[in-house]
Amino acid sequence: METEVLDKERTLKLLMEQGILLSPKLVERLSDKEFVKQLVAYSKQSAMPLVVDEEVLTNIESGTAAQPQLEASKPLGQCNVEILKCHNEASTNRDVHDFVGFFNARYRVLSSMISNRPGITRNVSISRLRNKTDRESVSIIGLVSEMNFTKNNNLRLTLEDPTGSIQVVVTKNNKDLYKEALTLTLDEVIGVTGMSGKNVVFASEIIWPEVPVLPLKKSPLKEYAIVLSDLHVGSNLFLEKEFTRFIKWIRGEIGSQKQHEIAKRTKYIFIVGDLVDGVGVYPEQYNELAVRDIYEQYKLCAQFISRIPKEKAVIICPGNHDALRLAEPQPPLSPELARPLYEIPNVIMVSNPAIVNIGKAGSFPGFNVLMYHGYGFDYYVANVDPIRNGGGYERPELIMSYLLKRRHLAPTHGSTLYVPYKTIDPLLIDEVPDIFVSGHIHKSAIKNYRNITLVSGSCWQAKTSFQEKVGHEPEPCRVPIIDLHTRRMKILKFGG
Repeated sequence: METEVLDKERTLKLLMEQGILLSPKLVERLSDKEFVKQLVAYSKQSAMPLVVDEEVLTNIESGTAAQPQLEASKPLGQCNVEILKCHNEASTNRDVHDFVGFFNARYRVLSSMISNRPGITRNVSISRLRNKTDRESVSIIGLVSEMNFTKNNNLRLTLEDPTGSIQVVVTKNNKDLYKEALTLTLDEVIGVTGMSGKNVVFASEIIWPEVPVLPLKKSPLKEYAIVLSDLHVGSNLFLEKEFTRFIKWIRGEIGSQKQHEIAKRTKYIFIVGDLVDGVGVYPEQYNELAVRDIYEQYKLCAQFISRIPKEKAVIICPGNHDALRLAEPQPPLSPELARPLYEIPNVIMVSNPAIVNIGKAGSFPGFNVLMYHGYGFDYYVANVDPIRNGGGYERPELIMSYLLKRRHLAPTHGSTLYVPYKTIDPLLIDEVPDIFVSGHIHKSAIKNYRNITLVSGSCWQAKTSFQEKVGHEPEPCRVPIIDLHTRRMKILKFGG
């Protein structure tokens, strides 16, 4: 019986829509219906996107291509890592109804947080206010859908909730409130208290979801956690000598006696995205690569990571240079592309963003660590005056605290690409972390914000031509260290 023949171009398009990518040599087999059936069946048990080359195909046909599974917890010697939140859902088609559900889910969670904040009294729906003509003190909660200025330079907002929308005016005469209001961005959810008028509220206070001040948690064990980010292995600007120096330090081969003790007691190493420089990430990148094959980039990266002592947990999330979708949440790195990393026993792969718990010991609950690479950070540097004027790229901790106050990693629709989930918003900060780690900015920073430890990782790449053009000065080869026993922080320098 003859094999049923399929239209190659149409079949290739359908496979790509399901997240299945083929190497060029395998495209010729797309006319074989049985071959296509095999790919689709395998993709249902595989991490997305699925990249199929000859080696993967051999494993599929032999039935040995089982995928590495994400573990809920992974004890490594004296380390204990538990994955609390990791986004690894299969890709599906989205439509406009998903965006509606996505924003409704965001509103429900954030409005619930705000309604419990001090200052919110006599909270009413916007539709009820629109029918009122009497002036009275009211509180409303809504999403900022528009921002502009009146002819007198007062700030005018349009606030929207599920029942309708209304104008909110912040007068420039209320200097402190006006200054706060200028930090607002579109799409964030806020509470407003003020005096109602005809289809308008004159604001006297703005309430954000904000993170509460919790007790500063300290481990009973003398352990350390360190944060790395933006390795950019494969770039011709990758600082291999300096990164090798770090590897030697964490192995206890160099450094003072005190540093040997810190390295020995370091149990958790976070790598917050951009492990490799990627291929085709920006125009003419090909000319700035020392390694021009994405598989080889991850292979080389794994050679470095594999030298980290096996009793230390290495927790990895992807970034915008890694080989997967840009839309957040990004799933863990693909086992097909980054297989050498999956073969390292002390490596734990999570999504971007993700929440993991570390350091649980006896009755001590451990620390919840929020990991987020920070692709949307550029938007807030460019568009929020206090961040831009307060140091911009030099102060990543300003961006991190800004997002914590709003309880969202990308409160503005246009700040990052995202996947609209129907019933949840995966970028919400619905659980208050003990530690928040990020990267992307290529600047190291440490700060305590309302008893949350903020850490921005450094980078291991010299200044790029793009950074030269925009005047961005990276700060490579610095390693923030958190003393989990005291919650004190320091930064070690491994540069020239």
